[in-house]
Amino acid sequence: MSELFSHIDRLEEKASYFLERTKVIQSNIANADTPFYKPKDLVFEKVLTEQIKLKKTDPKHIDPFPEERSSIKLVEQGKLTGYDQNQVNVEEELAKLAESSIMYKTLLESMKKEMAKLKYAITGR
Repeated sequence: MSELFSHIDRLEEKASYFLERTKVIQSNIANADTPFYKPKDLVFEKVLTEQIKLKKTDPKHIDPFPEERSSIKLVEQGKLTGYDQNQVNVEEELAKLAESSIMYKTLLESMKKEMAKLKYAITGR
């Protein structure tokens, strides 16, 4: 899309990640009593690396962002433990769920504000 909406596209991409992560975490919580269940999580590499601004100042440097599109990967967490070989820590999963939900809601509010700015620029109200 055009540069006018590029920041909204990035917000939407991050919001989609946190929505999908919320679903994965909810699945982990639902399977807390399932024997041999391994909890899963999503890894969004661009979200992690975006926090640190990296530059390629020399042609010999490795490109910090080799792919244009960011990638989301589903990974299994940790080793099996406990009497039923299930490693879901419900408290830890609830903390991740709260974090993911807050980030999702915050990104949605940011997108609403950006759209309100565009509407104000167009209509003048």
